[in-house]
Amino acid sequence: MSSRLRVLARLITAVAIVTAYVALHLAITAGMDLRACDRFRDAPARAAAFTAAVDRYAAGDVSARAEIRAGNTWFKENAPSGASRSAVSTSTGDVEKGRVSLARERAAGLAADVERDRARLDRKLGSSRATALYWAVPPVVLLGPALWLRRRRRLDTAEIIRVVSRFAPRQRWWRRPVFLLASGAGYVLLAGGAIVVGTAQREGYTMPPMAMMGSLVGGLAAVGAGLLSLRYTRPRSARGAARALLADGRKPVLYLRSFADDDTAAQVDDSAGFVSVHSREEQFTGALGAVGPVIAVGRPGEPLPRLGAARFYLPLDDWQPTVLRLMELSQLIVLRLGLGEGLWWEVQQARATQPARKLVLLAPGGVPELVQRLEQHLSAPSRLAEVVGSDPWTGAVITFDPEWTPQVHPAEPVPRAELPPGALMRRGARAMKAGLGFMAMFTPTHHLARTVKDALASVGVRKRTMAWRATFVAQMSMWKGFALVTVLVLLGWLVDRVLQLLGSG
Repeated sequence: MSSRLRVLARLITAVAIVTAYVALHLAITAGMDLRACDRFRDAPARAAAFTAAVDRYAAGDVSARAEIRAGNTWFKENAPSGASRSAVSTSTGDVEKGRVSLARERAAGLAADVERDRARLDRKLGSSRATALYWAVPPVVLLGPALWLRRRRRLDTAEIIRVVSRFAPRQRWWRRPVFLLASGAGYVLLAGGAIVVGTAQREGYTMPPMAMMGSLVGGLAAVGAGLLSLRYTRPRSARGAARALLADGRKPVLYLRSFADDDTAAQVDDSAGFVSVHSREEQFTGALGAVGPVIAVGRPGEPLPRLGAARFYLPLDDWQPTVLRLMELSQLIVLRLGLGEGLWWEVQQARATQPARKLVLLAPGGVPELVQRLEQHLSAPSRLAEVVGSDPWTGAVITFDPEWTPQVHPAEPVPRAELPPGALMRRGARAMKAGLGFMAMFTPTHHLARTVKDALASVGVRKRTMAWRATFVAQMSMWKGFALVTVLVLLGWLVDRVLQLLGSG
């Protein structure tokens, strides 16, 4: 139910944001129409003065020519594109060319033209006001349901949020917003540089050589600056476990592992795309995000949190009761096996206190003593030694049926040469159709996500989006950059309209 509420809340929020943006744009348009009506308010008097000046000029008053030019200037600046503006401009041109009788004839109907233009401006203002009001209704109406759904979603996780909040490190209120803005600038530099480089490569044959070289150098410099900025700012803007739970509203996935595995999980796979800054753990927790927000105990004393699972920090001398409570409150427990005694205590407690379908074990390859120790903790043989792969990060995924019989799923990636005919092209077509990188399908994390998806399906937990979520996270830096560039363009356009409105007064 919480997943459905989350989807519904996000849908309502997205509709409210889009309609609010449209309403704001229409309100600005209505404001500009109101300004146009105000500027044209003096048009009848100006038209009468212009007609009188033309008559005086026809009667031989040469000084009236200056008034005719002044009237033409006023109508150019304040009249809409219509009959009155055209009549004044044409009459002035006739006066300049000596066609005075024709100018008087055109000016004679100026008052009627002004009335028609005023009526048209009033109709346009009324229409723009009504349209802006119509579009302003949905965001106002949807605000209440959005806030109610947000509160309702948090009821299911209120207790676990209270537990985790006790162990959240204190930070100054401004720290995360500042580094989020800095990270946004890094994403913009990254995507903007990639756009410039791509444009220079695609249009290089039509550009001067120096311009093409300048574009390539500038674009690559922007990409490099973006990467450096993200490397510094992203860990400092990472969201803690309590914030992650508040933002999501679903019960979490508890990710348990040895702190010694953090360095391996922090590796970035170069084959994930053109430019990727997202580690294996980020990609893996992104895949697990199909189930719920992923939280993990952070390494005590680390200066900055690792990126991936949202961290909280437990005391070294009293961590077991909190872990047991979190096991009970979480909807899934993913435990990466290792040789530490704390991990095996967690395995034992999970098997003793939790339903079998909640526990997922990740077994690294190439560690025979780990296989032997696991067999001692299981009530039935797992045959792990026969199927575990060689990947030192994750060689197999283990789930359990209701009787705690282990089900082992090898996580070794299938070599491309061994794929069935056409399978490679079908995977590539699906990835390209979804807007994802083709090469990202062959990263270790992508294969791990596919294995975990199949392993969870074997115990009745079906999350079909896990694999593509891992691939999407691998390329999220570019997607975030493109999205921010688009938002900046829209905001720039909106600001330009506001400045036009203010300047028109």
